[in-house]
Amino acid sequence: MTQKSILITGCSSGIGYDAALTLKNRGWRVFATCRAQADCDRLQGEGFESFVLDYTDQPSMEAALATCLERTGGTLDALFNNGAYGIPGAVEDLPTDALRTIFETNLFGYHELTRLVLPVMRAQGHGRILNCSSVLGFATLPWRGAYNSTKFAMEGLTDTLRIEMRDTPIHVVLIEPGPITSKIRQNSIPHFEKWINWQASPRKAHYEATLIDRLYKDNGPDPFELPASAVSAKVVHALESARPRPRYFITTPTYMMAALKRLLPTRAMDAVLAKI
Repeated sequence: MTQKSILITGCSSGIGYDAALTLKNRGWRVFATCRAQADCDRLQGEGFESFVLDYTDQPSMEAALATCLERTGGTLDALFNNGAYGIPGAVEDLPTDALRTIFETNLFGYHELTRLVLPVMRAQGHGRILNCSSVLGFATLPWRGAYNSTKFAMEGLTDTLRIEMRDTPIHVVLIEPGPITSKIRQNSIPHFEKWINWQASPRKAHYEATLIDRLYKDNGPDPFELPASAVSAKVVHALESARPRPRYFITTPTYMMAALKRLLPTRAMDAVLAKI
């Protein structure tokens, strides 16, 4: 059988790295991309085919895909859109330019790379596109307005694409993790410091009581947190099963939130979410 190929973004650590390692060990040809060249160099040292792909830089996306196609002879079996980041902070403290910036990576980059890949998959007659969303793509939490909004938008865009692709052999899948061991919290600190003037906020006391400690101190794993391998297991099913599911919930909180969204009226759900 011909070796299957996949392009994965955000492979420097966490979900992307574990997915790349898992699929490589299962015999996939993995193109493990990162935003920074230093991370690509490290992955190359571990035996990965790794090169730069930055969602905010269209030429880098075009070049990364061209490299994949050159190495495979023009085919690509799957795309796993995974790279993303957060900007913690209250919505009222979030500059609109910060929202524009995070949408470039967390949504617009996914959209553009998917549009680049779709003609390849149409021409070869098959393909799978996996978008990494989150429990925060359908259940909001305070202080996460920027990340919430990008993931909610992604859910809508991905659901629409899945319906539009029903008459093609291209499967479109949402991966929806809850708390997963990763560096997303640490990686969000520079964005928080760049955009959020919390000391001048009317919610300064709230920041001091909750967010600052959570952001800067290592208080151990979150309740129900699972390793990135839990996501990889669902990614494998989404890629290798004959009929992948439209969405894959991962971690107990994701299942719980989905159930509560169906059962509780909005005000009751708000009260639950406000306490988390």
